[in-house]
Amino acid sequence: MTFAFFPAVDLRGGKCVQLVGGVPGTEVVALDNPLAQAEHWVAEGSDHLHIIDLDGAILGKRINAPILSQIVKKLDLFTQVGGGIRTEEDVASILDLGVDRAILGTAALKDPDMVTRLADRHGKERIMVALDVKKGNVTTEGWQRTLSKKAVELGRLFEEKGAGSILFTNIDVEGQQQGIDLQPTRDLVAAVRIPVVAAGGVTSIEDVFALRDAGTAGAVAGTAIYTGKLSVRRTLEALRQ
Repeated sequence: MTFAFFPAVDLRGGKCVQLVGGVPGTEVVALDNPLAQAEHWVAEGSDHLHIIDLDGAILGKRINAPILSQIVKKLDLFTQVGGGIRTEEDVASILDLGVDRAILGTAALKDPDMVTRLADRHGKERIMVALDVKKGNVTTEGWQRTLSKKAVELGRLFEEKGAGSILFTNIDVEGQQQGIDLQPTRDLVAAVRIPVVAAGGVTSIEDVFALRDAGTAGAVAGTAIYTGKLSVRRTLEALRQ
C-alpha cells in the first residue's frame, strides 16, 4: 500500500480557510482564491488533494460546488472530497465531476446501509467514511453533535457495510499545530483491514512519518502547511526518499 500525503483545501464562503478544532470564527487562514491555492500545492509537488466544503458540513448545503468543479477540472491529481454530502445524488454528482473519492460523514452515520448501496453503485474504492472523534467519541453534523460511539466500533461496521476507506480525524488536536496524538489512529488501523487516512494535528514531517509507520494509508495536513510550519515540498521529498 502506497502512502499518500494530502494537502487540505477547506472551502468556506468561497474562500480557502483553516479553522481551529473545526469551530467557525477561529479562521487561522482565509485566502480568497482556493483554485490558486490548490495550484500552489500541485506546484510544490503534490498529486493528492483533500477538499472539504465546510459550509456544506455545517449548513448541509453544497454552496461551494462551482469552486470544487473548477479545481477538479483544471488540475490532474487524486482528489477526495467531503462536506455536506447528504444524499446518494450528492455522491453521484461529486463523482461525476471527476472526484476520485467521496467522503461521507453524517449521512453514513444516519444510514449505514447507504454505504453499501453507494459502494455497489460506484465501486468501494470511491466511497470513504469519515470518523471525526472528540474525546474518544465520534461526532456528526460538522462536529457539532457527539455520539456515544467509538471509532473502532464504527470503523468495523463501515468496513462490513462496504466502505473502501476511512478518514479518521482527531478533533482534539485539529488545527492546534501541536502535533498528533498517535494512539487513537493506531487503534483504528489495528481494528480494520481497509485503508485509514489520518487527519488532525499533522504539524511536522515526523508526524507524517509516524502516521505512515503506524500503518495508515495517508495523512492530511491543513493549518501547518498554511502557516509555514510544514513544507509540502520537503514532506513529499522526504517521503520519496
